[in-house]
Amino acid sequence: MSVVEQYARAHIVTDADLLAEEQDAVPVVLRYDPDTDPRAVRVRLPGREAHEWTFSRSLLEQGLRAPAGSGEIRVWPCGRVQAVVEFHSAQGVSVVQFESKALMRFLRRTYLAAAAPVAREAQLGR
Repeated sequence: MSVVEQYARAHIVTDADLLAEEQDAVPVVLRYDPDTDPRAVRVRLPGREAHEWTFSRSLLEQGLRAPAGSGEIRVWPCGRVQAVVEFHSAQGVSVVQFESKALMRFLRRTYLAAAAPVAREAQLGR
């Protein structure tokens, strides 16, 4: 199966946002590797020590429609065009705001990647 990796622009929400008029978006890596875990996605946040989070693909999908959470991860829609993903760790909380379209495009690509080997096998008559 093929790995899906997509870069998305996101805003890291911090207390500093209250002082700045507009914070620049940062590149966040969205990754799906069906060979590692076909039900999980990974999100890598930038920084001196990049943080990577792995969580259920279905949690991301549910969180685009209504607030959803599991363990250290919370996802919810934010207005009509944005979604928020909240990551909890011993070091604190990271709140990341995405355009919903970018997350939906990523999810669509993960489902296509997962379905491709099944379709190929069906064509070969296996």
